[in-house]
Amino acid sequence: MKNSSYISKVNFHPTADVQSASVGEKTVIWQYSVVLPNAVIGKNCNINCHVFVENDVVIGDDVTIKSGVQIWDGMRIENGVFIGPNATFINDMHPRSKVYLEKYTASTLCEGASIGANVTVLAGVKIGKYSLIGAGSVVTHDVPPYSLCKGNPARHCGYVTRDGTVVHLNLMDKRGRIYQLIDGEPVIVL
Repeated sequence: MKNSSYISKVNFHPTADVQSASVGEKTVIWQYSVVLPNAVIGKNCNINCHVFVENDVVIGDDVTIKSGVQIWDGMRIENGVFIGPNATFINDMHPRSKVYLEKYTASTLCEGASIGANVTVLAGVKIGKYSLIGAGSVVTHDVPPYSLCKGNPARHCGYVTRDGTVVHLNLMDKRGRIYQLIDGEPVIVL
């Protein structure tokens, strides 16, 4: 890891403890973050300060993880995902001190999904592509692609386009434009 050609392709803050050699080019890892040896992190990611990434974790390209997030064994994070500060992910629904599972329950954050600040995602949940989870929500079930969900427990309350435009359940956005769903994706028609 002290190889100068490797260090020139990524940017680790001196206080970061990055034990993995599987970190993509142009990825930045900030202060006091820890990345364990078997974690895989893609290209052009921004891992903010005070983030912990466990061993059985795969993070895609262009991912942003804000401060105070722990990514536990079993997590799969696809390209372009945003994770807000202090989001919490659970990989064991029945934890006990000093009891270690052979395999933890995987959760997946699909391409382009955005997770708001202080969101809690239970074990085994799949967050669909380009969906948006509102700050403080508790996600207890899978979230379909392009869905806006919020609350405790998180409930479907609208749709989200690839560029982040919120579309209400009546398939109109706040500017009055009308959408239709094509394979679950809101597409503007008027």
